[in-house]
Amino acid sequence: MDHNRRILLRTAGIAAAVLTAGGWRLAHAADATNATYDARTTADAMRTMGLSGAAESKDIIIKAPDVAENGASVPIEIASDIPGTDSMVLFIDKNPFPFAGSFDFSKGAVPYVSLRVKIAESSNLRVVATAAGKHYTAVREVKVTIGGCGA
Repeated sequence: MDHNRRILLRTAGIAAAVLTAGGWRLAHAADATNATYDARTTADAMRTMGLSGAAESKDIIIKAPDVAENGASVPIEIASDIPGTDSMVLFIDKNPFPFAGSFDFSKGAVPYVSLRVKIAESSNLRVVATAAGKHYTAVREVKVTIGGCGA
């Protein structure tokens, strides 16, 4: 039992070191204030983070199912083809608290994130990418069904 625990801790430590060396950090609190976490609308959350007025961009890729049969765990991938992308923020418009996460990338790191999110009801996923001090956004709708029986 102790041997398995040591292997698990060693593996977790190596994974954390690799991710840190790659310039990737999980959702951080530096840009997300308490007001961001407490915001009840996407517009309010974006305003608290200084992301209002982001321009639409086709260079932000959001891969998600068109219809999610189980809103408790929806797999999504977000990426940015905008040169110099240094952060991406994910919002789920109709969730009770729309701010879902913020991801920073070091210079030279690939701006790509794969994760599972909870979506309370059919909603838009909104990603805001920041590059060279400018903000860009893309939106994708995901329909959530209960038991896969229609929208």
